[in-house]
Amino acid sequence: MEFFTKVIIQARTGSTRLPGKVLREFCGKPILWHVWNRICYSKKVDDIIIATTILPEDDSIQAFCEEYNIPFYRGSSDDVLSRYYEAAKKYNAGTIIRVTADCPVIDPTVIDHLIYSYISEKVDYMSNGMVRTFPRGLDVEIFSFEILEHVFNKAKLDYEREHVTPYIYRHPELFSLKSFLNTDDLSFHRWTVDTEEDFALIKFIYDALYHKKEIFLLEDILKLFAENPDLIKINQHVEQKKLGE
Repeated sequence: MEFFTKVIIQARTGSTRLPGKVLREFCGKPILWHVWNRICYSKKVDDIIIATTILPEDDSIQAFCEEYNIPFYRGSSDDVLSRYYEAAKKYNAGTIIRVTADCPVIDPTVIDHLIYSYISEKVDYMSNGMVRTFPRGLDVEIFSFEILEHVFNKAKLDYEREHVTPYIYRHPELFSLKSFLNTDDLSFHRWTVDTEEDFALIKFIYDALYHKKEIFLLEDILKLFAENPDLIKINQHVEQKKLGE
């Protein structure tokens, strides 16, 4: 059996702070479409899978996947680790890249650089989120199916099952870990969508850049912020939810 490098996007409509956010639209397309489409520009990813839940409210995500012919898997709403594991197993993922559906400016070049570094460093787990130097919303994690299977069998705590990877990065004695760092610290930027303020900021970015350059990248957004220094104030006050909240 041949295994591949696959991105698994976790997606659900039941957000507590912004329900249905992944199907809200920028420039005529759902956020989930933009996440998927941007990852399609990666040169090192073989396939993209959307992992959603078996809840009736997420029938709309299945319908979205069927409309755009995107592979999908439906599993537990609470045990996201099992959902990831079963999705990876179903689609023969050898190397897994974890992305969430609330990151509509995810950068395919960051994904490719991280994959290259992961391969060359030969570690169990690599992420640009353990030590934050990238804007929140460009989060990428990478690990093998073997590591995922080990975690699936060993992780017991609720937050370990809900958030997929804490068992890995909280056990450095068991796994070789590596942070993927940006040259400059841009961690003060918040480019994810959890609140109406987040949505307003990303909408501004899309309205300004999408029609000029469909696959705008990190440097394009930074240039937009340099030209509009008050942009950062739109969602500067929003606090990221902690694990288990």
